[in-house]
Formats: sequence, structure tokens, C-alpha cells
Amino acid sequence: MSPRLSDATLAGLPAEVERPGYDRAAVTTGVVHLGIGAFHRAHQAVVFDDALRSGDRRWSVLGVSLRSPGVRDQLQPQDGLYSLRVRDGSAETVRIIGAVRRVLVAPEDPGAVVVAMASADVHLVTLTVTEKGYRLDPATGALIQTDPDILADIADPARPRTAPGFLVAALAERRRRGLPPFTVISCDNLPHNGARVRAAVLGLAERIDPDLAAWIAEQGAFPATMVDRIVPATTPDDIAALTERLGVEDAGMVKTEPFTQWVIEDRFAGPRPDFAALGVQLTGAVAPWEDAKLRLLNGAHSAIAYLGGLAGHDFVHRVVGETAFAAFVERLWDEAQTTLNPPPGLDIPAYRAALMARFRNEALQHRTRQIAMDGSQKLPQRLLATMADCLAANQGIDALALAVAGWIRWQAGVTETGETFVVDDPLADRLRDCLAGAATVEARVQAVIDRSGVVPPSLAGDMRFAAAVTQALAQIESRGVLTAIG
Repeated sequence: MSPRLSDATLAGLPAEVERPGYDRAAVTTGVVHLGIGAFHRAHQAVVFDDALRSGDRRWSVLGVSLRSPGVRDQLQPQDGLYSLRVRDGSAETVRIIGAVRRVLVAPEDPGAVVVAMASADVHLVTLTVTEKGYRLDPATGALIQTDPDILADIADPARPRTAPGFLVAALAERRRRGLPPFTVISCDNLPHNGARVRAAVLGLAERIDPDLAAWIAEQGAFPATMVDRIVPATTPDDIAALTERLGVEDAGMVKTEPFTQWVIEDRFAGPRPDFAALGVQLTGAVAPWEDAKLRLLNGAHSAIAYLGGLAGHDFVHRVVGETAFAAFVERLWDEAQTTLNPPPGLDIPAYRAALMARFRNEALQHRTRQIAMDGSQKLPQRLLATMADCLAANQGIDALALAVAGWIRWQAGVTETGETFVVDDPLADRLRDCLAGAATVEARVQAVIDRSGVVPPSLAGDMRFAAAVTQALAQIESRGVLTAIG
């Protein structure tokens, strides 16, 4: 049995493996990250590791898991170290990331998390909690104040359960100590994510302490961001292969592609790393970057996940490897592109070509079912907002409608090859109930429009939307996905 990756085994790794190169005992925890999954470890944590390597030792990361102890149990025996495995075709590099020193599990001791976030050394709190973690209504973007965990946070603010609850509790403690607020940076794929997390925090704070809400509104900062890197789920085979290469076991490894991008609105409440020197783009307007990424990369990813998954494909590269699917993605991009206002420096044709090349990177082994998770939370910004803008301009939505129809068909939990699966979505039960009594295609589409809570009002009353999705779903159900997209 191989020893675990750790500070003690670091020196014995193969020479080609890149090491942190700084004294990890001499760093200060300046960042708390809520939701320490694979994406953070392959994206933001790498930037903070770069900051530490540059000599600015203020930016070590304290990770917080809001649910399970899985990541803590992976990283704690490894002194927080893990491997970043970057793969592109047959080429691969391995780098050991040292930025994460410790991981707390919030449900085990919520008070310890609040105390850590209230430390005077902490200047940034970043989040990757997925769309559902913000407790926002997917159709309106407002805080769901009837959510049981939000109600629990209001009743007992010192023992929060939700991401907004931890932010409010920690900011309250900083205010009590006479400390300035930290900057809150959402790194999830939500449109206007800074404004949304700000609204969630202020909405919750107003229910708990109006004076606290006023202080946060006046002195806090919630910059909008756009993040981009494809990070497939790690498999046991990945860990086994890396163990053979390194001679030590790394249970916390992450795998990703060479491409990475982070765009942040230049609005902070206090100190920050020299982001520009670290390759992060600082801008006064994130929205154009965000729209391009959500509507091109993420919109296509969702379409690939549902339609490709229904057709029996497990991996993204196999979906776009089929001529019909690749042509369909291009048609979807043609429709989505009409809604964009690209920022200076973003060449849309070049961006589309780069995206297709990234999708075709078979070394990533990016599973369609991983992307298909939480579709009710993702579709409003990835596909539905695009469709609303297209219809407002009297432009076509045929490809976009096929993607949405694929999502509706996905709720049945069975592929066209007869394989069954569990629909992984916070609204899975509601969607199943919506569709259960609908005997016709028209009834199924209308039930989702009327009762799911996913379709925004701007589309719910537009008969063109209902007609396009109904036609698309009828094609999928009667002719199959491949014929429908052809």
C-alpha cells in the first residue's frame, strides 16, 4: 500500500512534478472558501497558490465544506496538499498545490467556521456552492425566505446552515469586533452573481438585524465574476493511475484542462492579491464576459449533457465527435450569439472554435451526467434567458428549444438505449409530479411552464416558446434525438 501525499513525502516525488516552492508554515490564511469542491481546487486555489509562490504570503486558503466531510477527509491526512493534473490529449503535467492548509466541515462546528471568517487576517471569502447553494428562486433570483434552512438561520443566526447564513453571521461578528467586512466573491455560474449574493446576504441580514444590513450595504463589496475551466469528476481509476506515477496516493487530486480564466469586477472592500500579475482579468463590467460564457460554453454543455446523454453517450468528447451533434452545437451557438454584446478582446468566432476544441479533449473524460446535475437551477441562465432575448428580437430558437426539450425528456430517468438513471436535481420530485399526469407532449410542456417554477415570467406567457419546445419534444419522443437534431 502506497503512503499518502503529505509534507513528509513531498521531497520524494518524481523530479518532473512541480512543488509549491514556499514555506507553507509561514503563510497566513487570508481567504476562506465556502464549498471546497474540485472546481475551486482546480481554479481559484491555483491562483492563490501562485500568489504564495510569488512571495505574497497572505493568501493561504481555509476551505469549508457546507455539507459532507468528504474533502476534509481526503485532504487532512495529506496536510492539505493535492495534485493538479492538467491533461491535453496525450500530454499531462502534475503540480502540487499547497494553498489549502485546512478544511472545516460546517455542520460539525458552525461556530468555528464563523470565528475563522471573522479573523482580521481574512480579506476574501470566495464561494462555489452551485446555483442551489444560494437559496435563490431560479425564476426570480430572489432569496427563498420560506426555505427551511433560511428560516433556521433567522431563528439561530449564530449556528448558520446556509452560505448566506455563514456570510451574515461572520460579517456580524466582524462588525461587533470593529473590523471591516471581507470582500465576498461568488465563483458560481450565475448571471450577475455578485449582485445576487449581495441580495441574498442583505435580505437575510435585514430579517436578523436591519442595522447590520445597512452596514453591509454601505461598506461591503460583492464583485461580479466570471470563471472558466472544465473540471471533470475524479474517478478511482484516476487516483490509481496517479499513485502509480507518483509513488504516493493522492485522494484529493483534481484533473482539468490547460485553459483557465477568471474575470473579476474591480470592486473590493479591502486588501487583495495582485490579481492582474497572477493572470486574472480585472474589469469594470463582467456581464459581457459572463453572458458569453454562460450562453456559449454552459448553454452548449447543458444541451450536450441532456441530448447526448439521452442518445447514450457518457462523455462530452463522444457527443461532439458525432457530426450531427457538432453541427447542432454550432446551430445553437448561432442562435445564442445574436444575444451577445462581446467585450473588447473577445473574438466570438475564435472563442467558439476554442470551445469546440476543448469539448473534443478526450483526455478530460468529462461525463454528461455530471453536467446534467441540477438542471432546474442552471437552465434559466444557460438557455432560458437566451431564448427570451432571441424572441424579443424576433429571432429563431429551434436549437435552443431542442436543448430545453432534452432537459424535459431527461426527467423520465431513462435513456433511448433503455438505461435508467436517477435524476439529480433539487426539484426532481416537483418536476416528476408536474409530468406524471400529462398524457400528451403539449400537456407535458405546459405543465413544466406552469408548475415547475423554472420558466421565468417573460417566457411563460410567450406562446412562441411553448410552441417551439412542444415541437422539439415531439420530435425527440417520436423520432429520437439523432433524427431530431439532424
